[in-house]
Amino acid sequence: MHSRLLAVIVGFIAALAQAGTASAATAEALNDAAKVTLEWGVKIPLRDGVKLNATVYRPAGAAAAAPCIFTLTPYISQSYHDRGMYFAAHGLPFLTVDVRGRGNSEGEFRPLIQEAHDGYDVVEWLARQPYCNGKVSMWGGSYAGYDQWAAARDNPPHLATIVPVAAPAAGIDFPAAYNMFASYDIQWLTFVSGKASQLALFGDEAFWVSAYRRWYESGAPFRVLDRIVGNPSPIFQEWLNHPDGDAYWDSYNPSAADYARLEIPILTITGMYDGDQPGALTHYRRYMKSASSAGRARHFLVIGPWDHAGTRTPQAEFGGLKFGPASLVDLPKLHLDWYAWTMSGGTRPEFLKNAVAYYVTGAERWRYAESLDAVTGTATPLYLGSASGEASDLYAGGSLAAKRHSSAGSDHYTYDPRDTSIAAVEALADGQSLIDQRVVNAARTKLVYYSEPFTEDAELSGFFRFTAYIGIDQPDTDFVVTVSEVSADGSVIPLANTVMRARYREGLGTPKLVRTRAPLKYDFDRFSFASRLVGKGARLRLILGAADSIGLEKNYNAGGVVADESVRDARPVVVTLYHDSAHPSALIVPHAAPEHAPAAH
Repeated sequence: MHSRLLAVIVGFIAALAQAGTASAATAEALNDAAKVTLEWGVKIPLRDGVKLNATVYRPAGAAAAAPCIFTLTPYISQSYHDRGMYFAAHGLPFLTVDVRGRGNSEGEFRPLIQEAHDGYDVVEWLARQPYCNGKVSMWGGSYAGYDQWAAARDNPPHLATIVPVAAPAAGIDFPAAYNMFASYDIQWLTFVSGKASQLALFGDEAFWVSAYRRWYESGAPFRVLDRIVGNPSPIFQEWLNHPDGDAYWDSYNPSAADYARLEIPILTITGMYDGDQPGALTHYRRYMKSASSAGRARHFLVIGPWDHAGTRTPQAEFGGLKFGPASLVDLPKLHLDWYAWTMSGGTRPEFLKNAVAYYVTGAERWRYAESLDAVTGTATPLYLGSASGEASDLYAGGSLAAKRHSSAGSDHYTYDPRDTSIAAVEALADGQSLIDQRVVNAARTKLVYYSEPFTEDAELSGFFRFTAYIGIDQPDTDFVVTVSEVSADGSVIPLANTVMRARYREGLGTPKLVRTRAPLKYDFDRFSFASRLVGKGARLRLILGAADSIGLEKNYNAGGVVADESVRDARPVVVTLYHDSAHPSALIVPHAAPEHAPAAH
């Protein structure tokens, strides 16, 4: 978990830093610069009298009004200067707008919740400007992807389309992943503290890893992490006061009725290794469930082989993984083509051959489907099994087989929250790597299962699921589940993962502590999307383990408010995973649908 988290963070830092890196002017850049006029320090009045600060990039010499684009960001508007120059040079006025309370904008910054009304007001103000023809859209990823959904929630009359990229959903993947908070929360809150940029502090990986480790090894409650890092945060405390999926988090996201009212064209973009993929796909699914048939027909989805930063600027190599040339989609041009189609009567972008575009790693090509569900043709179970002690051995492991086991069987691990030895390994692991196995190898609290080698290449595309019958002897504990491909040469490619806190096994809004040692059914059905051509001779590896990391809120298994528990509350837990005829624990594997000709334009 920790290395994956840091890879997301580092990728995000790199994306932000790239915008501020000085370099020699190229002929292309000089040519584009000549096409742009800039107006700095423009003030946008909001309904409550607060004024937001904007930098306006306009096509030089443009006489006719045009569709306008803006990004609403807490990362200081200059971070997206390159995007402003690009879109204005291609004929579209573009505004970088500091959110309320950040940069040169007035007011107080309250993350996420403020963007619905403020975004609405910016849309309607921009539509009245002489250089705008009344059609407004938004650009941006991560926070600026989320605030597109927030602004669209109130359905501004002049919002013509949105392109939410890597958009988190509050309470789903940020600031808590399925009700499990992350240490990164206070790092991010420090990044956006005050008015000015805190990029250097945010990007000091050694400082944050050291601070997380100091908290973790101290046994102090997660709630004091903000004080340990030197930035007491009322927002951090407010978030921790809402550990369940409740009305507090619902208020941040569009409701079913909000999604239903929204019928503008939407292009959702995320990546297989994007830390905010769960949020992006939550918005996508909720919209598709609530919207009219006309609205659904105008919602397109792109899932690339990208990390968080790559959803804006794709890289063919990151985190130790390499992808083919087809992965390097020109996303700025895709945005341009989308805006031209939805706001200027152009043709549908050539890249969008069907409603869903997804990249098949291994095969290194794009495929298309009519819906997200249509990506998967069949879902087949592989049932868990093991001989005595096998599943505790990373290299031997239990089995994943097509047939159910008739004999009694179970495996177990003991997780003692007082054991903090994993922190030293995490601190030295490669935080940028997705394939570094040191933490996995060192973890003592895991059960491992392998499939038989594939007898031929197989495309696995869609969502894994894991049905597990688990008994625990404490009221609560946290799980992490990962699925990987292990090739014939032993190399490991991560495919999908998920986490669960035992008390939320029946739903994020219905916490129920465990009151029995008997096995209960756990449906791990929130895996990230995966698409991979698994090669002949490779195997699948399933790992169930304790979600124990310096990067996560610490669950001491006592059943209280997790953020307030400390090492004094610690209870070792024995986790038993059953796999017999009465308890058929199984990994459900998504096999890709057969090829069909793409839909005609």
